Formats: sequence, structure tokens, C-alpha cells
Amino acid sequence: MENLEEIKAALAGLSTIDKLKFLAKQYAGRIIFSTSFGWEDQVITHLIFANNIPIKVFTLETGRLFPETYYVWNRTLEIYNKPIHAYYPQNELLQDMVNVKGPNSFYESVENRKECCYIRKIEPLKRALKGNEIWITGIRADQSANREDMHDVEWDEGNQLVKFHPIFDWTLEDVKTFIKENNIVYNTLHDKGFPSIGCAPCTRAVQPGEDFRAGRWWWEDQSKKECGLHATT
Repeated sequence: MENLEEIKAALAGLSTIDKLKFLAKQYAGRIIFSTSFGWEDQVITHLIFANNIPIKVFTLETGRLFPETYYVWNRTLEIYNKPIHAYYPQNELLQDMVNVKGPNSFYESVENRKECCYIRKIEPLKRALKGNEIWITGIRADQSANREDMHDVEWDEGNQLVKFHPIFDWTLEDVKTFIKENNIVYNTLHDKGFPSIGCAPCTRAVQPGEDFRAGRWWWEDQSKKECGLHATT
């Protein structure tokens, strides 16, 4: 399979599980799923692990995650007894940044925040994706305005691979219902007003009526607040 249209055609009409199984077979050893242990990612992790689908699962260990996130990570390992590969920031890059600018430089400017995101997330992501042709993510269409122009299968120019979002068309209620019906462990911060959970210093609870991602980098302009992992421009 060489292009998006062929992949889309092959996946048409299949269930979510069968789509994952099909891609795992077609791209054996070249398909990978990234989890940050949020609601959506726990659904996909369950689909992969519970059905023994041969897709490598990895996470970005930024060093600034919530204790609740580490708990979900550990419980997921215990429940499924499957590996979750951790990718860490490069020591020298991180040390140089902190030595010069301190541990919380991301509050001082957008440029500093983007530098921190690059060191802790973007660069490790590129190492994780290297050599793969399919990147599975937990993106849903209604998570932010910038993601409404995305599709469930798309080409990632920056990383030179195909991205597949298996629950792209699911609503948040669909996700929560699936988690409840399958007794899937999830991050309890979701019950405390955190729809999107990232690094602890950069995430707060969302107030009623606020945008889905208002709790991420809340001190910045509200438009186009992405860390760069799923940039569409």
C-alpha cells in the first residue's frame, strides 16, 4: 500500500479492531502507537493489548508528568502485562536548557515553552517514530478547532509517515462509555475537570464553558495551542 487513498479504501467498512489488525499485518514492525494515558489513549491501548494486536506502544516520559499519570501507566502494565516503551529527553539538551533558563522557563515566553516542548516531547517523538510507516494516535475530531480539518487517515509531512486515528469519529461520551463497559483504568484527573492532561506545570482544570484545551498553557493566547506533536501546518 503506497498511498492514503489505498489505505482508506482498505479500511472502509471495517470495525475499529479490524482496522488495527489489518494495519498491523500490512505494516508489521513498522506501525506504532503513542499513548499519554488519557481517556482516548487508554481505549486504544485496551484494543491493542486485549486483542494481542502486534503494534508497538510507546510514551513520552517528559519528566514532568502528574502522579496520577504514572499511576495509570503502572496499572496498565500490571493489567495487560505488555510493554510500553518510554522515550526520554536527551540528557544534554535538557540539562543545558535548565542550567541556563531554570526549570520553569516555559512560563516566561512562548519561545521558551516551545523550546521545552521540543526537548521533552518533539525530539523524543522523532526518535520513537523513526523507521515506522504508520503512527496510531488517540486524536478525536471534536477535541479542538484546529483538529476539525483533520481526517482519520492522513499524511504527516513533518514525520514522513501515515497517521491513523482509530477513534477519530468517537464522541467523548462514546469514549467514556467504552471505558466504563470494559472496566479500563483511566486517569482520575479526568473526573476533576482535566479533559486534556499533559505535563503537570502546564495543565490545569478546565472551567465550565471553557474550550477543551483551555487548561493547556493557559497563560498563552487561546488560539492554536498545540505543542507540535500533531501540527497540521
